[in-house]
Amino acid sequence: MPGPKHVEDRDWRGDAQAAAGISVLFPGLLVAVDAAAGCTHWQRVLLWTALGLTLFAVLWPTRVRAAPGLLTTRGLLHRRRVHTDRLVSVAWHDGVAQRLVLRDLDGNRLEVDPRVFAANPALWHLFEQGVRASLSLGTVTEGSDPLRRLSRLIDRQTVTTVFKVSGLDHR
Repeated sequence: MPGPKHVEDRDWRGDAQAAAGISVLFPGLLVAVDAAAGCTHWQRVLLWTALGLTLFAVLWPTRVRAAPGLLTTRGLLHRRRVHTDRLVSVAWHDGVAQRLVLRDLDGNRLEVDPRVFAANPALWHLFEQGVRASLSLGTVTEGSDPLRRLSRLIDRQTVTTVFKVSGLDHR
C-alpha cells in the first residue's frame, strides 16, 4: 500500500485562526477602551488598525507540507521548498525561535521550526525518508549533528506522548 501523497502540519489551521483572532480582537479592544474613555478619533482608529495588521503579519504561521522527497513552506509573502532526497546541508539555529535550515543540491533554502516535526509524526516520517535518501546518496556534506538533535527531539516527544496516552505521566 503506497504512502500518502502529501502531509501538512495539522496544527496550522488553529494557529492561523489564533493569529487572525488576536489581530482583530486586540485592536478592537483598544478602540473600545478609547471609546469608553471618550477619546475616539479617526487617527487612533487608524493606528489601532495598523497595529492589528502588523500583528497579523507577525503572528501568521508558516504552513509546512511534505511529499515524498519534498518539503514546502508557505508564509504570507513567500513559498519555499527543498528536495529532502537531495539535501546538501542541515543547520540548527537557536535563538528566539529555533529554526532548522535546509539546503538542497539545486541551491534551494528553507527554514522550518523543528517542533513542527515533533507535533506531526506523518510529516516527520516523510521528511525522514527524504533525509535517509540524501544520506545514502552521500549528498549531505554538513548536518549530522542537527539531524541527531532533531531525532532526539522527536524521540522525546514520542515518549512523552506515549506516557500521556498510557496514563503513566503523573505531571
